[in-house]
Amino acid sequence: MRSEEPAISDPRTNDRIRVPEVRLVGPSGEQVGVVPIETALRMAVDADLDLVEVAPNSKPPVAKIMDFGKYKYEAAQKQKEARRNQANTVLKEVRFRLKIDTHDYETKMKRAVGFLSQGDKVKAMILFRGREQSRPEMGVRLLQQFSEDIAEYGVVESNPRIDGRNMVMVVAPLKNKSEAKAELNARRAEEKATRRADKTAGTDSDDE
Repeated sequence: MRSEEPAISDPRTNDRIRVPEVRLVGPSGEQVGVVPIETALRMAVDADLDLVEVAPNSKPPVAKIMDFGKYKYEAAQKQKEARRNQANTVLKEVRFRLKIDTHDYETKMKRAVGFLSQGDKVKAMILFRGREQSRPEMGVRLLQQFSEDIAEYGVVESNPRIDGRNMVMVVAPLKNKSEAKAELNARRAEEKATRRADKTAGTDSDDE
């Protein structure tokens, strides 16, 4: 039976580490010091773990005693989570007119806050009409005001810029998708528990 070939990016492990000595780190992160490779391999076998070369370019290379299968699994899970967060981020659009009234502005701002709270990016766009295009500084002022009003939920990723007849600015959420979802679930659970407690309290008072 042929042993599985390691991926190119995988660190060298166990007998694939071809150096005379390593700076050894124990399974709990303790510094063992510089030891012959044979000693490091024997310690890994005694602990029923793997010897993994974590810093091949050091002199001597640094190796750690660990469960390599678990290490690879956790690393793959982190990459997967990062990719999922990246893929799930959606660019939502909020459009303004340059002469927007207070009520309309607040409505648009609340909508943007909702998007950011869910972990989505917001593209704030000002639609210029006719001669308004000659007053880009007014658009910049409005978008700056908008970024200040939503600073608690998002941060400007791309500053106001002219895009054809419009001016756009992109705001990124302070929380990613998974954090926003976890927070929402926690809030829902808390509200459910409060409702249950209120219901119980109401039943108790009816019994009196």
